[in-house]
Amino acid sequence: MSTTAIKIGYSMPLTGALAANGQTALLAQTIWKDDINRRGGLLGRPVELLCRDDQTNASLVPGIYQNLLDVDKVDLVIGGYGNNSLTPAMHLVIDRNRYFLGLMGLGVNKAFNYRNYFVMIPTGPQPNTALTQGFFEVAARQRPRPETVGILAADADFTRNPIAGAHENARAYGLRVVSERKYPLTTQDFAPIIREFKSEVPDVLFLCSYLSDSVGLIRAINDVGIAPKVVGGAMIGPQSSSVMSSLGPLLNGLINYEYWLPVPKMMYPGVADFVQRYQEKAKTSANADALGFYVAPMAFAQMQVLEQSIAGTGSLDDAALAEYTRNSVFKTIVGDVKFGADGEWSAPRVLQVQFRNIDGHGVDQFKDARTRAVVSPIELASADLIYPYAKAKT
Repeated sequence: MSTTAIKIGYSMPLTGALAANGQTALLAQTIWKDDINRRGGLLGRPVELLCRDDQTNASLVPGIYQNLLDVDKVDLVIGGYGNNSLTPAMHLVIDRNRYFLGLMGLGVNKAFNYRNYFVMIPTGPQPNTALTQGFFEVAARQRPRPETVGILAADADFTRNPIAGAHENARAYGLRVVSERKYPLTTQDFAPIIREFKSEVPDVLFLCSYLSDSVGLIRAINDVGIAPKVVGGAMIGPQSSSVMSSLGPLLNGLINYEYWLPVPKMMYPGVADFVQRYQEKAKTSANADALGFYVAPMAFAQMQVLEQSIAGTGSLDDAALAEYTRNSVFKTIVGDVKFGADGEWSAPRVLQVQFRNIDGHGVDQFKDARTRAVVSPIELASADLIYPYAKAKT
């Protein structure tokens, strides 16, 4: 094996508001890198990951990628976690005509239409609507049928696409959006914001939030005492073991999206072994998520796509890798992946789950899906009955 490493560079939020997800992704990617190097590397060369902390600060991202390309002279660049790390890199990546495989960014390429962009997120060719289509479909199943929707979201770039999708899905299911509010990312006390709904509580309260915001919002909803029929939608946080164990029974009744859970129909080849190894390594990591269900499988699969593209082309050439990725089906631990329009998955595979029967704050109750009933899509559903938010609390 050559001693000259293949250098793969990228930005990742290792500190700041998205640090837990960034650290989880990096641990999963490091497991992939170690596996690859034990097997002899790629193209007969070891692999080195040059992951730079963008501190969940979008303004730092362009400079990180410029430095990776011009100073570190990396062989390849990939995308970090989420819109905050992906969107700011796009102009430089496009100017340099680089192959760019991102992780869990929602609708990033709609504004760029860049042919060499691909993303590991199971929201399909219509990501804005696919993220929460199941949420609104589940809401419309309730009897009596909900009529009104209130939208509450962080005032940040990442909420723009989910909010647009929420409006489309509400219209599609005959629900009326009666309010839309945004709060600053610096918000610490969410009770005054939730009290604004008290005079007229919407039937459906759609939330779009970061990790720490999600904790504050759920606590405030319970403290203030409002009880919409359906609560949740596009919250980053309830997928995290630290958030789940912190909130405990306060999560009961919440409906929110997931990308992978250990349910029988999603136990694709290799995923159980990966999750076991990830969780073992996470025990000695101060910041990576203890369970890893939300980010880790997608991050590992991101690197599997890169690996198979390099092996399939026998090359590190950006154009060749992009062409191969556009036209191939990839075998990954999150199932077969085919890319379609805008580099999104060719078909959506988003779950909606309802938290139920949470007792106390122990993390063990979240190690399988018994406290998260899959309620959408129908073909993966583990429960037919959807509990109204207030009833699930009792």
